[in-house]
Amino acid sequence: MTFWRDPNPNPLSRLPRWAAVLMLALLAASMAWAALAAVPPAGEPEAISTAQNGAGQGDLALYGRISQRVVAGEDYYAAAVAEQRAGDYPVRPFVTVRLPTLAMLHRWIGLTGTALMLKALWLLTAIALLWRFRGAVSRAETVAVGVFAMLGGAAAAIPAAPLIHELPAGMLLTLSLALYRPHRWWPALLCAALALAFRELAAPFLALWLAFAAWQRRAGEALAVLAVLAAFSLAMILHQQGVEARVLPGDPASQGWSALAGPALPLAALAKLTALLLLPQWLAAPLAILPLVGWLGLGGRTGLFAALWFAGFLGAMAVFARPENFYWVQLTLPTYFAGLAFVPRALADLLAAAGRARLKQS
Repeated sequence: MTFWRDPNPNPLSRLPRWAAVLMLALLAASMAWAALAAVPPAGEPEAISTAQNGAGQGDLALYGRISQRVVAGEDYYAAAVAEQRAGDYPVRPFVTVRLPTLAMLHRWIGLTGTALMLKALWLLTAIALLWRFRGAVSRAETVAVGVFAMLGGAAAAIPAAPLIHELPAGMLLTLSLALYRPHRWWPALLCAALALAFRELAAPFLALWLAFAAWQRRAGEALAVLAVLAAFSLAMILHQQGVEARVLPGDPASQGWSALAGPALPLAALAKLTALLLLPQWLAAPLAILPLVGWLGLGGRTGLFAALWFAGFLGAMAVFARPENFYWVQLTLPTYFAGLAFVPRALADLLAAAGRARLKQS
């Protein structure tokens, strides 16, 4: 495991030739498959586009109605369960009802204030990532990180942004990744804890952090992360009680989260929710794979952590998410998209490793 420990830049350059060749072949095959899978058969609409026009927009309208009732002074759980029941949305199990954080934020600062907060977070994430990599990578890569972070967080500018729970959660996780320092980790932990308050799907990020802290034998840091996860567990118990106190026996239940939509779903979601939207789908979907390669090529604690988080989350989406859950991918943004800045480095290292033995023979 010392292969990945800081400070080890460009880990892909140290791969054996066979591994580099295999990675390049897998990357080419994955991108070719993504390009073909992105184009639906003739006469069939794109599943994610249907979800955007149907259930996706319906979800936002639902959150808007809940927000209006909460801003008017109604109890969150009473409003949320009533609205989901009226719209035939599931209220069982309790996780089908969102955490109250965003609705309460609407009560405190309004939709306009929330929209301004998201735009400020959008800019702050780009600045934080620029600062994180300043002096650690080339100047071109540093600038590219900031540019791609802005392009990856562009959803913060849409009118419906204040109603999307995953947006603030993803931006706070970006800040957590950018602010982390081994000697000063508490600001990053605070951001991750706030992300959890908006969306429970941020929990795997902290679970991965706990694994890293334990692996690196950072006892104080591991205990702090564990304490946040314990507090989150308690908050989820209270959330469960708040929901179940208002659920009736005949209320609708979720159809489950084992849709097995495959990797085409998270790739299509990334293509729809970032600046890749400007490109044709057959080109955007394969390009959506490249940021993962970029983070893997960065190396060190940051690169490995980011690559594992993104691979795990996108893989979970491929297994559990339905097309109407495409917006889950916002948990990875804008950080994921910023990985495009490191793609040239990663590809150059892979090509160098793949050609190393041949050069020696010649």
